[in-house]
Formats: sequence, C-alpha cells, structure tokens
Amino acid sequence: MSSADTHCPYCALQCAMTVSHAGHTTVTGRDFPTNRGGLCAKGWTSAELLASPHRLRMPLMRRPDGTLAETTWDEALDAVAAAFRVTKAAHGPDANAIFGGGGLTNEKAYQLGKFARVALGTSRIDYNGRFCMSSAAAASNRAFGMDRGLPFPVTDLDDARTILLLGSNVAATMPPFLAHLAGARANGGLIVVDPRRSATARLTEDGAGTHLQPAPGTDLPLLLGLTHIALAEGLADRLYIEERTTGFDALRRSVAAWWPERTSSTTGVPVAQLRETARRLAAGGAYILTGRGVEQHVDGTATATAAINLALVLGLVGREGSGYGTLTGQGNGQGGREHGQKADQLPGYRSIRDPEARRHVAGVWGIDPEEIPDAGIPATALLGELGGPVKTLLVAGSNVVVSAPDVEAVRSRLAALDTLIVCDFFLSETAELADIVLPVLQWAEEEGTMTSLEGRVIRRRRALPGPEGARSELWILSELAQRLGAASTWSTDPAEVFDELARASEGGVADYSGLSHELLDTGVEAYWPYRSSGTPRPFTERFAHADGRARLVPVDATPPTPTDRGAELTLVTGRYLQQYQSGTQTRRVAELNGARPEARLEIHPATASRLGIREDALVAVSNERGTVRARASVTTDIRHDTVFLPFHYAGDECANRLTEAIVDPTSAMPEFKRTRVRVAPDAAAPVPAFEHGPVVVSEHPGAVRTEEGTHV
Repeated sequence: MSSADTHCPYCALQCAMTVSHAGHTTVTGRDFPTNRGGLCAKGWTSAELLASPHRLRMPLMRRPDGTLAETTWDEALDAVAAAFRVTKAAHGPDANAIFGGGGLTNEKAYQLGKFARVALGTSRIDYNGRFCMSSAAAASNRAFGMDRGLPFPVTDLDDARTILLLGSNVAATMPPFLAHLAGARANGGLIVVDPRRSATARLTEDGAGTHLQPAPGTDLPLLLGLTHIALAEGLADRLYIEERTTGFDALRRSVAAWWPERTSSTTGVPVAQLRETARRLAAGGAYILTGRGVEQHVDGTATATAAINLALVLGLVGREGSGYGTLTGQGNGQGGREHGQKADQLPGYRSIRDPEARRHVAGVWGIDPEEIPDAGIPATALLGELGGPVKTLLVAGSNVVVSAPDVEAVRSRLAALDTLIVCDFFLSETAELADIVLPVLQWAEEEGTMTSLEGRVIRRRRALPGPEGARSELWILSELAQRLGAASTWSTDPAEVFDELARASEGGVADYSGLSHELLDTGVEAYWPYRSSGTPRPFTERFAHADGRARLVPVDATPPTPTDRGAELTLVTGRYLQQYQSGTQTRRVAELNGARPEARLEIHPATASRLGIREDALVAVSNERGTVRARASVTTDIRHDTVFLPFHYAGDECANRLTEAIVDPTSAMPEFKRTRVRVAPDAAAPVPAFEHGPVVVSEHPGAVRTEEGTHV
C-alpha cells in the first residue's frame, strides 16, 4: 500500500488530504488550518478520476481522414517541434503562442513561461487566470503594491465580528471555508452581497446576518455609497488614513455624489441596510472579502478598488482582527500568476519590462536579457489573434471552448489555426479540436507545489504512478526544448525546477528564495514572501509601495451600454457545488454529475409567468452571439430582472456562448456577470415528463438529497 499527504486538486482553499492506494485509490481528509479535516463533495470523490476509463494514455494525432488516432511520443513531439519551427520561420516568433492554466503546479507554470520566452522566443503567453483573478490583482497591486489574495491566514476570520462578502458563493465553491464564517454568523455579522439568494446568502437568515441583493453590476455604486456613509457619519479612521495612506482628499471628493438615497435608487438596496452595513463594518473586528461576482466585469478593477478603499477608510487593512482580501478560485490561481504565465510578468511577480528584473531572470536562465521578449497580450486578446497573427497554439491546463467568453467565436478561431496542441488528461472539448493531444499526469501522480488563497506555499506529493503513456508537462517541455535546440537547462525533476524558480524569484514581490521541497516537507508555514521566514500578514507595519503607504484610488461608476438592445434580462453566471470550472473533471464523476447532470436556468416566478415558462420546461436563452438551451428552475431566490446559468457545461448548455469578449481596460478581465439576454420557451422542446427534477440540492450547503438519501 502506498500513501501520501497532499492537497485537493480543485479550489484554492487547497484542503489537506491523504491519498492511499492499495489496488484502488481512496482519499481521507487531513487536519489543516483551512479545512480542519473536512472536504467537499468534489474532494471526497477526487480519486475516482485517477482510474477513469476516460483517461488519455497515449498521444493522439489528427489523421488525414480527420480522426484522432494514437501515436508514439516521438512522433507526437517531433510533430509539435516541427510545427513551432515552421511557424516561427514563416511568420516570426509571436506566431507561436501558449495558453496556460491556474491549476498547474508552480513548477509547471514557471517552466511553461520559461519555455515560451526561451525555447519559442514568443511574447504570446497568457492563461485562464486572466478570467478569474486579474481585476482583483490589478486593484491590489495598485493599492498595496502587492497582490496576495488573502494578506492574512484564513483562520484570522474565525474571530471576526463582521464579514462583508461580495460576489462569492463560498457554500458552493469551497464549502469547508464556511467554518471560518461561524464567528461572524454567531454575532449576526455575515453580510452577503449577491443578486441571488444563493446558498451562502441563505446563511444570513435567522439573525445570522444580512443579505444585500443589488441589481447585477451595481456593486461599484454600492461600495461607493458605503464609503460615502462612512465619511458622512464620522465612521472613518482618520488617524489610520493620515498615517498609512495617500490620496484621501481625492477619494473623499469622488464619493461625494453617492449619498444613500442615490445609492439605493441605483442598486435597489434599502437605505437602512446601507447605513447598518457601514456602521457594522466600522464597529471593529470586520473583514471585507471579494470574489468573482464583483470582479468579472468591465469595471471589475474599479469595483475591487472601491472595496479596498472602503477597507482603508475604515482602517481595516494590516491590523490584527480585521482586513481585506480576495478569494482566489483555481487551485493554483495565486502561484500560477506569480511565476511567468501572465503576458507581462516574469518569475517573482516581476514586470517583464523592468530592466533589472530582465537582467536577474536572464542570469538564472543563462541567456542575454535582450533575448527575453517584450510583454505580450492578455488572454482574450490572445484568443482573438488565433488563426490570424497566431498560427500555432499550445494549450496546457485549460478548456477554452467552455471557459472563454464568446466561445463560438473562439471555436472558429481555433479551427483557423495551422496547428493546435493540447495537454490534458481527458479529451476535453478543446482537446477534441486539437491536431495533437498530449496525455499528462494528474495531481496524485506528480510532485510539486501549489500556492493557496492565503499565499501559503504547500507541497503536492505523488501517491501512485500515472498510467503508462502519460507524462508530466515538465518532461514534455524538456523534450520539446531539446528538439528546438533551446538554450538554458530543462530539468524534469520538480524539486530542481522549484530551486530554479526560487532563484529566479529572489528579490521579487513574490519571493520564494528561502524555500525548497525539502524545507516544505518539514511542514513549515511558508507564506510568501519567504526569504528566511514566512510572512503571513505582510501589511502589519507597512505596505509594499516604496513609501510604505497604501494608495486610495478614486474610481467612478459609469453605467454600461447594453450591447444587445433587444434583450430585457441580465444573465449572471456562476458555479454549482458539485461541478468545477469547465467540468472537464467533475462531469466525469458519476456521483457529482448525477447530482448536477445539466445546466438549469434560474428565473423568478413573475418573470417566468410573464414569459410563459414553467418549472422544468426547456427554454432558449439567446442574444446576438448565440443560444443556450437549459431547463428552467423557477425560484424566488433570484431577482425578477435577472437569470442565472452555471458555466460548467458544454455544447448547447454552454453559458459562454452568450458572454461577450469585452474586457476591463485595466486588468483585461472579461465581462462574465452582466450579459443581456432574451429568454423564451424552447419551441422545439418536448413537454417535460415531470414537474420537478429527480435530484434536489437541499438548502444545507454541501448536502445533496437523492432518492437514496441525503449525503453531506
């Protein structure tokens, strides 16, 4: 029997687990500060995927008849290298591109960025974290000089009196996190901002807190209004503002126009709730947390900035017992953006345009700084170049034909490429379109590190061998680098790659230079920056700007112009408890997919009645970009002007057929949460055979009720 202490392959909470293998593989929860031995349904079932019959076990290549057929590794890698060489010779280095993922280990994310810049010489690299964390990252860098999702340990939340949670349904996305909300709930201080009465919003009932239910896309006016109240009612911490921030006068002027009545009229949140929220936050022991619901907008950076401004005005940040943070989504969404997958960054969260950063990293890589390409372009723009300036694309750890905005346009551009190469462990919807598919290892079959939502670097450990024929991305990149005659060294040993990453990050904002696999294996609490010791609370004495002060950055709310004027409802997208991201993994787990086998459109009863839609009826949700077909869930948990779709499904159920490839001007985050749509009964649909689905998700977060019973 083999076993290993490791961490869950899903979200950035990175719950600790032990993986055991004796003929079959099992997981058990392990005590760790973030999860305290608990796991959600996704974690408990994660081992099922390791032995899945759907695993890719040999490379695949597109044959002349259009089919994908198994081939040898040598043939596949020779073909990939040839495609890169031919493309570069004919069109230049930027005609080759790489699209990475926020689930890759730190080692693989680092090596992927190095491969792009050194082996391919291309600036065209970005990753799917651009769809998740970029607005929060831009806001934090601007305000604090550092982007670390939570600049404090998760356990600090346990003693909070008040937690303002904006745009995050943690009951569905990371259920073990709920334990850290218990103190605030006991004090009646959990305040959830969401246009839906989500499972998390329902945790505020029975005196546990308040659900603020603004109109979709009005989180920015809401935060501006709360800041106005804090200043008007004398709730601001003037001494803190004077000693630890700059820009207060401009901020004060910028929120002057958002008096409570105007804010209420814009957002739909009653004035009394606005005043009570501001007063609770100012009363001590308060935290403000943001998630994708307020960030995945064309004004997402401004909204995250407004949340930071509110926290700074109240003196919450960098003090014991209070703070601001953003909840990272993907498993390595934090580490994945620190070490080179982003278009404009080098390892250590360095700017690729900083001459000193280029000199330092080039020294580690053994190349001339001039050989490092300039900054590239962010993910949505990169996808827009496919089939045009970009001719060959390598995708690693992402399923863009489900997760990207306006996926039908993305699908068309993928088809226009000369060569599409995909690394995956299943034949995802993106891999199905590829010319070459390379099978890779899963989480329990590899060594490496991840960085959790609290900036803690943790060890991923190998519990069992991968299937014969699958290979690590480190091995794949090494083999390709050799075929391309690339400079530098290309180790396949994760510990050696991490040591190189640590050297490359030294002196950067995200400094890992004091860490190694050996040290992490001692169980040290390794919060970055880590030079000789960890930094769990980096803002206690100063912020990361040269003067040590945080920046109060004025922002304004400008109502968006609808792009589909014939639409009358606002679509918001989000997650189900039992599914994850694009569903490549969870839609292959019988228990999870049995609980959530299809996309359901949440719609208010009054809206449904007006449109002639009843429970379980098939509906068509459409706009100028496409149509999604889903079954209706008629519920008062959503506003009458809003509908909701999950984003985990493909084909006719893919919510991102509807979303638009418009982005925040600062972060390049796409607009996922405010899409105008039309909803109507699907004229081609048969009459439903039942009034209610056979599976009902109960109101208890994390519990699923089926015909066989209830499981938590």
